[in-house]
Amino acid sequence: MSDRFQYIGVVGPAAKRQDGGQAVTPAFGENAGMGEFTLEMAIIAVVRVAGSLPVLRWAFAGALVAIFVDLSDLFLMNLLDLGGVHNYQGFDKLLDQVYMAAFLVVALRWTGIARNVAVGLYLFRLAGFFVFEVTDQRALLLVFPNVFEFWFLLVAALLHWRPGHAFSRRSAVAWLAALTALKEFQEYALHFGRWLDGFTAVEAVQAIWDTATAPFR
Repeated sequence: MSDRFQYIGVVGPAAKRQDGGQAVTPAFGENAGMGEFTLEMAIIAVVRVAGSLPVLRWAFAGALVAIFVDLSDLFLMNLLDLGGVHNYQGFDKLLDQVYMAAFLVVALRWTGIARNVAVGLYLFRLAGFFVFEVTDQRALLLVFPNVFEFWFLLVAALLHWRPGHAFSRRSAVAWLAALTALKEFQEYALHFGRWLDGFTAVEAVQAIWDTATAPFR
């Protein structure tokens, strides 16, 4: 998942709660290595790969589906108890390559600046993936942000609602600056500020729901 709530090491119902019921995120790099491939990992992988395919037919709607399904592993890990997920960070980044490759296939059908920027951002992120796999350094997530995903969503949306839209160099630079700033903020919040590390995905949704509905209770 391109950088959502991160659980590193072995993750499963038995590994998610320690210290009197508080959610605990293992230290970065702890239990490094993919380890045993569990049934839980197999189910998550099948779901993630299947969720990457609709974009090949419907660029914008399919991209939204892929990103939504990308989030699903966080809930599946909370709800399933089939062996856990070993080294979630590496497992997640590996599965990310599937939907990103599907996005690239679609982006190659585009023309001009939209296509060229997409290819450049994809190769940049791919380089970051390999460097991250070799070094296991969390700081690299800020150095190699996944702006490709945001750019793809922007272009797919524009082409969906405004077929034939073409970027000027100036507009492309402006959009890239805005998308990069947004992505860097997300990377910082998740990987350095670690603002959501105290929650499982289910708990985060529950907390948001409780906050939103509090005035009506």
